[in-house]
Amino acid sequence: MITLDHIRQPIADRLEEFEQFVRSSFNEKEGTLLAEMIEYILSTRGKGLRPTLTMLVAAACSPTGNFGKRTMLAAMLVEMIHTASLVHDDVIDESDLRRGKASVNARWQSRNAVIVGDYILARNMDIGLKSGQYDLLTHIIGSMAILCEGEILQSDHAGKLDIIEQDYYDIIYKKTASLFASCASAGALSVGAPRQTVQNMHCFGEMVGMAFQIVDDILDYTPDNNTGKPAANDIKERKITLPLIITLQKADEALRKDILDAVDRAATDDSAVEFIREQVAKANGVDDARQVLQKFLQRALSCLAKLEDTPYRQAMIDLCAFVAERDR
Repeated sequence: MITLDHIRQPIADRLEEFEQFVRSSFNEKEGTLLAEMIEYILSTRGKGLRPTLTMLVAAACSPTGNFGKRTMLAAMLVEMIHTASLVHDDVIDESDLRRGKASVNARWQSRNAVIVGDYILARNMDIGLKSGQYDLLTHIIGSMAILCEGEILQSDHAGKLDIIEQDYYDIIYKKTASLFASCASAGALSVGAPRQTVQNMHCFGEMVGMAFQIVDDILDYTPDNNTGKPAANDIKERKITLPLIITLQKADEALRKDILDAVDRAATDDSAVEFIREQVAKANGVDDARQVLQKFLQRALSCLAKLEDTPYRQAMIDLCAFVAERDR
């Protein structure tokens, strides 16, 4: 199985430099509550997949394989937008865990979590503006609004329990894939790649992001996943994701009503959660969802066709395999 460390290997030394860049940019006054919260957030940030993608694309699109501070800035802008969004997500979802550790809202209460998430976004944009790299900032900043649109759209459908497959793809594009697309295209833009290459990398990031979110949604139906989030979290939050959408499409009218009634009760009724999981298993909802994600990954690979064959391009190919195989 391909690991994230294997994917990072071609830019391993630059990732260490990136971590120093982020910490120096978010260097708060020692001994304050803000400094404690920022340190906790940075140290529990997770896989760093988005900045890895930005730097791999930059290296793959650079004639020499090198990149500078523009790429580091682009990687930080997208990573910290993502980081702030997760802090806010945990408040919205009332989640006490993030990657197996206490969420920010669980440690410091929701009020402080919202404020520190806002602070990260504000500080991030301030750094971007003061850098003078307005093309990068303009390219990336729109993804913040798209993320918010995705959350509101998902919340609306969760309230109505009326989501169809196309709605689902719209939501996951806005919630996840749009930022992956920004990561990849900003990497290309940061090294002065031609417009067509920037567009191709945008497509690559979008397709990887769509597949990434589908895997996340599949893992909610996988009892032995290693996500560090509570089991069946999406079901309990009335989120109808691809495995369940596929199941509902196959169900007759009576079963569909029973499933939706179970979704309505899932937050407080474990038997309802188990019923939903059983129906998804019977309908092969997870297997069919995996076939869909493979189609997205095949489209992602096609976006790499015109890149030179380098270790960076190979790492991007390996990233597609990693997304398909991951269990966390």
